[in-house]
Amino acid sequence: MGGRLIILGACMLILTLIALAFAPLAVKPILISHPMIKQGLTSLSSSVSSLNWAGYAVPAEKGTVTSVAGSFIVPSVTCTTGQTTYVALWTGLDGYNDTTVEQAGIAVECENGKPIYWAWYEFYPSPSVTIKGFTVNPGDDIYVNVTYLGHGKFQVTIKDVTKSEAYSTTGRVSKAELSSAECILERPVVNGQLSSLANFGTAYYGQDYTSILDTCYATVSGVTGPFGLFPSVVSIIMVNNSGETLAYPSSLTSDGSSFTVTYG
Repeated sequence: MGGRLIILGACMLILTLIALAFAPLAVKPILISHPMIKQGLTSLSSSVSSLNWAGYAVPAEKGTVTSVAGSFIVPSVTCTTGQTTYVALWTGLDGYNDTTVEQAGIAVECENGKPIYWAWYEFYPSPSVTIKGFTVNPGDDIYVNVTYLGHGKFQVTIKDVTKSEAYSTTGRVSKAELSSAECILERPVVNGQLSSLANFGTAYYGQDYTSILDTCYATVSGVTGPFGLFPSVVSIIMVNNSGETLAYPSSLTSDGSSFTVTYG
């Protein structure tokens, strides 16, 4: 009797292994923070509509934007059971009027009613790279710096000031135009399609931030200052294909460095 049970158990184990071998593998979504997809102008000359971005950008002449620094507070995302949604917050160069982006930030995925937070960097058109071992939680103060080093090479640095974590890396982007700086909240492209925007409530860029680190500063033609210093600064409202607002930025603070983005 014992021998039969052993044989039966072995057969069941073999069948289980065969089933697992032929079962479809879970595919992790490919998240890409995309250059801005313009939807048109708003009634204000200093504002544009976009299908994927909300926040502020400083466009400038090609080859003049060499650095950007931005800080934000990780929002507490509200998830709905049965809906898969995403949101990303980042600071970066390019992407407003061209086809590359050099950036770093955090992302949130709502899956099975629960939010999953992580940090990433990206040298678009390559997909984003998850930063392993870098923990992200709601309420954390995040600081990002992206600097052009010359000869197509960039350095990105991301710091969780709350947890005293930091990560830095370099990469090359051959066709980068160095034509804009951004502090952006985005609904990313996931597996080739624009994702649904997660309910992030209100995101704070620089607001309530007590560190001496700069918040939404750019270096353009050798001049470094808050976004509001530059006459070309533009606010970006995120809309859907029907033109309905999904997320919108506040006005810049009086020093020109900080703002909020509100879920629409």
